[in-house]
Amino acid sequence: MITVYQDKSFTFVTKTPPATHYIKQAAGITSGSKMTGREVAGKIKRSQLREIAEKKMKDLNANDLDAATKIIEGSARAMGLNVVEG
Repeated sequence: MITVYQDKSFTFVTKTPPATHYIKQAAGITSGSKMTGREVAGKIKRSQLREIAEKKMKDLNANDLDAATKIIEGSARAMGLNVVEG
């Protein structure tokens, strides 16, 4: 994000890649399910979701790591992934 001020100074803030990028890497898939809820694209472990949440923590609107993990888990489910323990 770039913010330009009246005195022509600016700030430049870079963000981490989208959560879906990390989820696809962790699950070893190239894309999510075309028919979410009907078709399963793959599986992902809860421990992997926690690692992704740690990477994305500064960009997420969450107070703690557990809340961030739930946000990432919701993204994974929306992609058609089954979340398994581990």
